[in-house]
Amino acid sequence: MDEPNVTPAQSQYPNLNPYEGSNGNTNTSTNGSAMGSMENAKNSAMNSKSYPSSSPPPSHPNIHPSTAAQQGMDSVKNSQTYQSLSSGPMADKARTEADKTSNEFSNLASARQTPNTQTVTGQNLTHYHSLFYNLLSWENPRATGISYAAIVLFIFATRYVPLVRYGLKLSYMILGVMAAAELAGKMIFSEGFATKMRPRRYYTVPRETLESVMEDLVELANFFVIEFQRIVFAENVYVTIGAFTTALITYFLVKITPAWGLALLFTTLAYFVPLAYLQNQELIDHHVSNAQTIVSKQTEQLREIASQQTNKAVEASSSAFKTYGARASEMVGQAKQSAVDKGYVNQETADKAPGSTEVKKEDFPSAPTSVPQTDGPTEQPVSSDVNKEEQEPLLA
Repeated sequence: MDEPNVTPAQSQYPNLNPYEGSNGNTNTSTNGSAMGSMENAKNSAMNSKSYPSSSPPPSHPNIHPSTAAQQGMDSVKNSQTYQSLSSGPMADKARTEADKTSNEFSNLASARQTPNTQTVTGQNLTHYHSLFYNLLSWENPRATGISYAAIVLFIFATRYVPLVRYGLKLSYMILGVMAAAELAGKMIFSEGFATKMRPRRYYTVPRETLESVMEDLVELANFFVIEFQRIVFAENVYVTIGAFTTALITYFLVKITPAWGLALLFTTLAYFVPLAYLQNQELIDHHVSNAQTIVSKQTEQLREIASQQTNKAVEASSSAFKTYGARASEMVGQAKQSAVDKGYVNQETADKAPGSTEVKKEDFPSAPTSVPQTDGPTEQPVSSDVNKEEQEPLLA
């Protein structure tokens, strides 16, 4: 069959080949791919003209379907459109972003190392402390943003999508299809389709994988246990105050906010509060330092005022004690004098009675001026009569 003639109108189409130079020449590989695509187009046009639409073209029994699919994929990859899209600026930008995202996830995974910082009790922290610090500090922004988006999507999915029902539906559909395919295969081909798809060996979880997973679970549990104790026992008092404020606000929000709303709120706060602090770290640290200075000055002033008031209270109580003591002594002295005047007691008895108005130095005994000396114990002689009585035998 003769080849179709090229009309002059075809030369007016713009050239879309990005690999053609200014002189209209292309390299060898591009020319070959272009010629191959043109040859395929010509063959398809000739086949469509040779066979009417009512009867399909003859099939080639020698070509395997997988081979035909592979040839189709190769022809698509060698086409000009695919080459221009895969080597264009948008494709380069997408590959660059994918490489950066992969590197950030690798950095996040390598951050799982036990930090050198220890608790107040001298215990080591877990590697999840380093992982969550690296994640929430936005050191790898793409990985952090993707993790936040994944958590938010999961929260909305659990809220609006019946995941349990879909899981059960998928389960019974898979099981039903496999059972029907097995029965149909045995009835028609004497061997079920599920039997052909069955692997030679069933998959098992290696022991090393289970041990690593259990180790990670233990580290994760210890992370939450250690942080809970550090907050409760006020290792950092400001963190404890923040946890108290959060718990107090949550107590009132639970009454009006659903669980998924609280989860979304606290997830957003956990991700974006550190980001806001990092973006305005100098300003926030400056205001925090000023607040600490003001609090310390006010505390010192209150301490001084309390000390002054305490001293004044001590002086006032001491003065009142002395005043009331002097009045009591005066009243006792007047009572003694009244008793002497009325003849109830004599003057000597009144002077010896306790509660006199004046205590004199002579009322106390004089202190010794020298160390007292004690003589050795003296032995008393034993009389001879006693010795004789002891020597005499007892009579029956």
